[in-house]
Amino acid sequence: MSEEPRVHLSRSAPDAYRALETFSKTVGALAANSGIEPRLKELVQLHASQLNGCAFCVRIHVDRAVAAGLSADEIAQIAVWRESGVFSDRERAALELAEAFTFISEDGVPDEVYDHVGGILSEAEYVGLSWILVAINAFNRVAIAGRYPVPPRPEKA
Repeated sequence: MSEEPRVHLSRSAPDAYRALETFSKTVGALAANSGIEPRLKELVQLHASQLNGCAFCVRIHVDRAVAAGLSADEIAQIAVWRESGVFSDRERAALELAEAFTFISEDGVPDEVYDHVGGILSEAEYVGLSWILVAINAFNRVAIAGRYPVPPRPEKA
């Protein structure tokens, strides 16, 4: 991968990026009003960012996930959630939905995923999480296209 700097979309078109941020805040409020707690919101955003390979967004959402109460063990288990017993049925449904939205070009949201998730989440929760996933997938694409840097964190003293 070339280390040459790329066009930084958020700096090159700040009005468009601010519109995406405003959209994300609107969607976040919708999700919160639908009963989506911060922990669940961060869980799906982190998983989508992992699946998309967005190191920049993974860094952001790991920090936010910790602030929302996810443990280091739970964060480590996201990648293997299907085999792990650390997540509730509700969280597992949300992770499944995150995968469907992230890979939507492959199969859309398959009926079996829609039916399974709909049997666990309310319609309002499904809608709220769906919009959160639309937003995070957009942010992932902006950061990945621009190869936003993720430098090592400074050593703690």
